[in-house]
Amino acid sequence: MSSVAVRLEGVKVRFETVVLAFDCTVRAGEIVGVAGVSGSGKSTLFNVIAGFEAADRGVVRIFGEEMAGRPPSERPVSVIFQENNLFAHLDVATNVGLGISPSLRLRSVDLKRVDEALERVGLAGFGRRLPPTLSGGERQRVALARAVVRHRPLLLLDEPFAALDPGMRAEMRELLADLHREEGNTILMITHHPEDLRQLSDSVLFLDQGHILVHDPLDRFLERRDTAAINRFLGNS
Repeated sequence: MSSVAVRLEGVKVRFETVVLAFDCTVRAGEIVGVAGVSGSGKSTLFNVIAGFEAADRGVVRIFGEEMAGRPPSERPVSVIFQENNLFAHLDVATNVGLGISPSLRLRSVDLKRVDEALERVGLAGFGRRLPPTLSGGERQRVALARAVVRHRPLLLLDEPFAALDPGMRAEMRELLADLHREEGNTILMITHHPEDLRQLSDSVLFLDQGHILVHDPLDRFLERRDTAAINRFLGNS
């Protein structure tokens, strides 16, 4: 597999009044924090990588392969959104099983994978529960379990901890770090919290006004004092 997980070259996405432009290279195996003010283009960046939105120009490569024309289901990518995207009428085990087979044609070996994934995220015995009976943190763990059973080498997390209190955020960061060590995957994570970056990220992509302003190793990003948008994000005086 390529040592580069994601490469965006001259990627542009046009909306009615604005053009978003992305150029970056993400190394395989990293956890990359993606930050910037609301409306800076973070979700659009994820949509282009995952294939939910087509770029008007440029090239998207994932692990060395060009993604032009590939639908989301055929990309080596899993996405976890802030809202979890769980089906409220399906139990936890079935929601996780959808990561293996969208038609839910699950063999006994697949059901075992579901149980193992739930155990890995601390939800052993939760298989028959329905999502509305779970806490916000538990629902996020179900979403992580579904990503685990998919075994995609690239994981995109769109503000996965946004609805959680500080204590639960810390627990979820620890769980994500553990799963990353086990899977060896590449993770891009949108966050508005500098502490998420400090605790998890190897590097940081910071977006401003529809462009990637910097892509720095974590320590260099935290030392930056030269950009107003970054100073506001980090709370620098």
